[in-house]
Order: sequence, then C-alpha cells, then structure tokens
Amino acid sequence: MSMRDFMLTRGACTSKKPLLESGTLGAKCNTQMVIPHLTENYGASRDPPEKQAPMCTVHSFPHNIDHCLTWARSEFEGLVEKTPAEVNAYLSNPVEYTNAMNKAGDAQFEDYFSDRVKQLIYTFPEDASTTSILRAETFGIPVPDRVRNPKVIAEAVDKVIVPDFQPKEGVKIETDEKATNLSNASVDDAVIISELIRKLELCRENLPAGFRMKPIQFEKDDDTNYHMDLIAGLANMRARNYSIPEVDKLKAKFIAGRIIPAIATLPQLWPPVLCAWSCTRFWTSGHKVEDYRNTFANLALPLFSMAEPVPCKVIKHQDLSWTVWDRWIPKNNPTLRELLQWFTAKGLSAYSISFGSCLLYNSMFPRHRERMDRKVVDLVREVAKVALPAYRRHFDVVVACDDDEGNDVDIPTVSIYFR
Repeated sequence: MSMRDFMLTRGACTSKKPLLESGTLGAKCNTQMVIPHLTENYGASRDPPEKQAPMCTVHSFPHNIDHCLTWARSEFEGLVEKTPAEVNAYLSNPVEYTNAMNKAGDAQFEDYFSDRVKQLIYTFPEDASTTSILRAETFGIPVPDRVRNPKVIAEAVDKVIVPDFQPKEGVKIETDEKATNLSNASVDDAVIISELIRKLELCRENLPAGFRMKPIQFEKDDDTNYHMDLIAGLANMRARNYSIPEVDKLKAKFIAGRIIPAIATLPQLWPPVLCAWSCTRFWTSGHKVEDYRNTFANLALPLFSMAEPVPCKVIKHQDLSWTVWDRWIPKNNPTLRELLQWFTAKGLSAYSISFGSCLLYNSMFPRHRERMDRKVVDLVREVAKVALPAYRRHFDVVVACDDDEGNDVDIPTVSIYFR
C-alpha cells in the first residue's frame, strides 16, 4: 500500500473525519466526498490496472524506450531496494562484502550491456524463427565526494578488465507474452539447499554486531541522489544495444516516474468546488448520502459532471450489520479465551488474530492454545514485542472469522481497551 493510500484510507477510517479528496491528471480532475458512515471509504473503488508490457518484451525483446526505462527501474529497485531489504531480513553478508561489491560493480556494466546481449544473440540467432554509488549506500559505506565526479567514474570504468564472453548452454529466456514476471528455475536438490543455508549461516556469524543494509527507495524529484541519472543511463545504454532512439534525462524522468503534468488551469477549478461543498454540507449535520456529489471534469472536451457518492457497503450476518466505518470493542480487557467467546456469542468463529504483522493466535497451531488464558494486551507486549506507551488506552487487532458454514466473514477492526 502506498503512503497516500495508507494515510487517506486508514486515516479517514480511524479518525472518522470527513475527507475532501481531489486529484488531477493532464486535462482531467475530480473531487470525491468521503463521509463517515455514509459513503464508501477512500480506496474502496480502484482504477483499472495500468497496461504493462510482457516480461519477455521488457527483459529480452524491447522495441521502444518505455521498455528500456521499465527494465532500468526494475533493475534499480532490485539492486538498491529489494536486495538490501532481503539481506536485512536475514542478516547475511560476508565480512569481505566491500571487496565483493567492488567486483560486482566492475562486472555489472559488462553483464548488462554486453554479456546479456551476446547471450541473447547466442540463444536466439538472427536467423532463428522463433551502479556503484547507490550500491555503496545500500551497504552503509560512506561515499566520498570525489567519486561523484562523472570523470572519475569514467576513468574507473576504463580500467576495468573485461573477461572474454562465454555463452552458456541451456539458458532459458522467457518468450511467453502472458508472463508477468520472470520465472526462476526451482531448486529441488536438498543437498544444494542445505549448502546454501550453511553458507548463509556462516555469513551471518561473520557480520559485525548490529549490521544492517540501507534499502534505497526510488525518488525521482531529488536531482542530487543520482537515481534518475542511473535509470536514464541504464535505459539509454540498453536502448543503444537494441538500436532504439535514446532520450534525455528529463524525458526519462517523465516516463520512469509516470509523470503526467496537470495543466495550469486545473488547480483553479477544483478548490472552489471543494469549498462550496464544505460550506454547504459540512457545517450542518443530518445530511443523507444523496445530498453530496462527486465531481468530474475534463477541460479538453470540455466536460463537467456530478454523481452521487457510492454508499458504504453494509455487511450482514444473522441479526448483525456493519460497515467499514464501524469498530467492535470488547469490554474489560479480555483474555484470548474471552475474546474468542465474545465472537462465538455473535455466531462467528475467530480462527486467526494478528497485531500488525505478528500472529497472536491461529487455531491450526496447537502451541497457540497455551495462550488462551493470557490477556491479549500481554500477548501484544510479549509475542509482538511492542511497548505500548503510557498514553495509549487501546490497540487494534485484525481478526479473521468464518460462520457456521465455513464461509469467511469480513468484520470491522477490533479495538482492545486495556486501560
């Protein structure tokens, strides 16, 4: 979930405050009324997913600069964001990681823009029918100012000794246009898996105490972080491999950052609309959902239309009914057993209870039954290892329930008051 979705979806639902949402895209804009207990929450209605190029096109057969930029951003996220995050999760890296990183940096350029292309040509003959600064930051290595000079980087690249290319036999290159990600060969050999685990444990033991890598998230608007320099450079060098016209850094920023600028007149259109609704509806109470309007405008047509907000979905179970805006609150700081009995009284069977990413209870785990007579707040402190501050009076848990017929039932957020 993006930060925007988290703030607007969770923030509005948690605080039970009205939200006047607006957005612009090119010549289009819209406003959305999010009213507690009346309309659907922000994020309940989703735009259709963006059309994506097949993975075989992006990774092996690109034919425009968009494919190259998509590949470049994917490589960026894999190198400096996802991989460091995985390493932090397992705490694995050899003591000699600095030397290994230098070797990887030397070989990376040749692998991307020479070896992979040669391998592709070898696997698919013409007559067939069918970044080092960011890498250093991810490891927490201070980057001296001198290496940020492009001339210094160019001199270092000139000194790289490139080994002769040797094509690999049996390499599988994805050609299925319906594939959305690259398939990885599964490893079934228990001996190989055991050896990998042994190496990972050895690496973890050799790490300095408290070592963590630093995942770097893509930020297109900071010209000093070299993110767009890396992505634009990767994409243009890949485009050169495939004889695709290259683009400058600004054009690459628009494409890779998925930027569609709004025309200047749009910001003068939607604020008055929101102000009008806030003055006529939010200063008085007792309104119905049909008293509000979502607005849509397209200045290129021109078009200006209004529609009633979508009412919030009502979920019913036996004689109970609720919406996403509701909250269930058990009384008297319950134990786990008392909380499960509280759901049973509602005709529901709670089979899973979690706090954040920590599982407090699951009916399939026999050891979790030992927690039955423990206070839920104590499980949060001890199992989830969360220190609840003195000013907190409650916390929220997510409970998965089913009915008597085994059908899952979506229930509201459950708040446990312990003070």
